[in-house]
Formats: sequence, C-alpha cells, structure tokens
Amino acid sequence: NLLFYGPFVVGVLGALFFDGFATSVLPEANLQQMESMYATDIGRTSGQDATMAGFYVWNNVGIAFRCFATGALAGLGTVFYLVYNGLLMGTIEGHLWRVGLGWNLLEFTAGHTAWELTGVVVAGAAGLRLGWSIVVTNGRTRVGSIRAAGPAIYRLLLGAMALLFIAAAIEGFWSAGPQPLWLKLVFGAFGCVAVAVWLLAGLVRSSA
Repeated sequence: NLLFYGPFVVGVLGALFFDGFATSVLPEANLQQMESMYATDIGRTSGQDATMAGFYVWNNVGIAFRCFATGALAGLGTVFYLVYNGLLMGTIEGHLWRVGLGWNLLEFTAGHTAWELTGVVVAGAAGLRLGWSIVVTNGRTRVGSIRAAGPAIYRLLLGAMALLFIAAAIEGFWSAGPQPLWLKLVFGAFGCVAVAVWLLAGLVRSSA
C-alpha cells in the first residue's frame, strides 16, 4: 500500500501546491490531453459501453501484469511500477484539481477507483511475494521456493483480476453515465466499503 499510495499522495499534493511539479512528472502535452478529456461532457452513447469496458480490462490488466511479472526481478520491478504508477496517477489528479477540473474527474472516477487501485496494489503484492520467494528461499532451491509461495501468489492474482474486472465493468457501463454526481458518490462509497470488507475477509481467512 505504501509503495503505491505514498507516491500517489506526493503526486496529488505536489501538483496542487507547487508550480512546475506536474510538468516535471509528465510532459505538458500529456497534461493538456488530460485537461481536454475532462473539460467536456464525459458521457457517451450506450453502444460504446461494451467497447470501452473491453479497453479498460486490457488497460487495467496490463498495468497489473507489469506490477506482478516484474517481481521476478527480485521484487525491484514491482517496486518501480507501484511507485511510478502511484506518482503518475496522483500527479494527474492533483493537476486536474488545480486547473478546476477536479469535480469532472471525480464524477467519472468515483464509482470504480476503489476497485481499480486496490486491484493494482494487490497485483503488486503478488509481485512482491514472488520477489521475496526468489530472494529468501529458506533453504529451498529458488524453483522450490517459488512453488511453495505459489498458492499465496495465486490467491493474490485471482483477487487482483476479480477487482480489475469489476472496475472495468463499472468504468465501462456506469462511470460515464448520466447519473447525478451525488448518486455516483454514494455508489463509490458503497464500493469503498465493499472493497474494505473483501480485504478484511481475505486477511481473516489467511490468518485462520
């Protein structure tokens, strides 16, 4: 969590309060592109929903896969991608709030953010577990150590994929819908509670 949300908070606060911070993280052209995306109506026709949901699955799973697979580099790749994506997403959010587009961003992201970001973090946890099994073998061969860690890694990956598919479905079929902001915020709050309960249940099962 700290590897992702720490840089995320740094990105938000840096972009909000310090001139030039956002452009030190992202090119000006990318920031302008994000501004144009959220400066206008985020709605779309119903025929686009399934297409966009498929795109979000591909995009989210791609990020999560990099966070996990690079754990094979003794966990260092996972650390990099968690820090990088946290800083990137936080900087974009802080920048959009700074230029007055924060509510537009919130309207779109409120419903799926808890699912999506948690999915990325859980995939990162699987990558770190993989890296740890390579570095600390407890007397086993590295292959044997990875096999021993396999069930825990599998459960983390399964959870990450479930979270990301739910996030993609919400992002594709709900986030750009015509619902009022208050309803999207309520929906997002229920999502946060659901994700928290899911994480707590997982911790209870793993400790039992």
